Amino acid sequence: MENLIVQRIARSLQLPERPVRNTLELLAEGATIPFIARYRKELTGSLDEVRIAEIERVGRQLAELQKRRETVLNTIAEQGLLTPELRARIDNCWDPTELEDLYLPFKPKRKTRATTAREKGLEPLAKKLFAQGREAPESLARPFLGEAVPTVEEALQGARDIIAEWLNEDPRLRNAVRRVFQRGARVRARVARGKEEAAAKFKDYFDFEEPLKRCPSHRLLAVFRGENEGLLRVSIAPEAGEVLPLLERQVLRGRGGCVEQVREALHDAYKRLLAPSIETEFRQAAKERADAEAIEVFSKNLRQLLLAPPLGPRRVLAIDPGYRTGCKVVALDEQGKLLAHTAIFPHPPQN
Repeated sequence: MENLIVQRIARSLQLPERPVRNTLELLAEGATIPFIARYRKELTGSLDEVRIAEIERVGRQLAELQKRRETVLNTIAEQGLLTPELRARIDNCWDPTELEDLYLPFKPKRKTRATTAREKGLEPLAKKLFAQGREAPESLARPFLGEAVPTVEEALQGARDIIAEWLNEDPRLRNAVRRVFQRGARVRARVARGKEEAAAKFKDYFDFEEPLKRCPSHRLLAVFRGENEGLLRVSIAPEAGEVLPLLERQVLRGRGGCVEQVREALHDAYKRLLAPSIETEFRQAAKERADAEAIEVFSKNLRQLLLAPPLGPRRVLAIDPGYRTGCKVVALDEQGKLLAHTAIFPHPPQN
């Protein structure tokens, strides 16, 4: 697995495998990024601090993914549901989102509407409805009536809850919803009821809507701040009309009462389970991107401040002390322009 991680980092960053492996080993031994960049150039192929930091970041992500993969495999194996095909899919999965989708049907769940319906023995009814045959749903439901399920409508509702959970756990449908979110998700913000006065500083977002992919980082972060302070209500989603017809084409087959039951379960699954789950993913990803952009702007501004001459328009002689390689000396003019550079050896044995 270590070789696979090295190969994936090298491919991702377009670097040779040898310096990637050496860099990971140095980091594992506790070496810092500045130390590696300056004193271990022969091992890293003269990689600079930025590239070494990228190797560390990607390596850490892949190591965390590997730990998560092991947890997923162990959990499914304990349930006795780990097939060779499923193990192969999980072993070959390098996308955290895809891994969580594979794990979702086996993930230990708190008590849900679907688990309650299963406890009442309604899963066989859900399977019959999901087959979308020509039978009347009411006639399929009657054999399941009893003390726990007194009415046909309760039986059908429980079966729909189970179907909704199946649809939510289907990786094919989840990816379809993600694609629509990627293409058409919109950020919407409204002022919280009764908070108009307190939210005056966010008045630009009292009735705000913008495509997520075109929303600049500073605006997105401002909206999230207003939400965190309880002053704005924020949602990130496409129009339901863009998603539901697409999902219906993938799930529904034919016509009839059973198909209508599955349609109702599909709409419930999207509104109650799929949309909130995918929205959470996109919120996190959008927040991470906005934070990264904000940090980049801050770092550029800070760089300009740090590069400003601290002594004003003065000539400067700068010395970087060293024994084995000598003292590096540079001379700068009043505008910070390099005039000369050299190395001196004032210590024994060179003197």
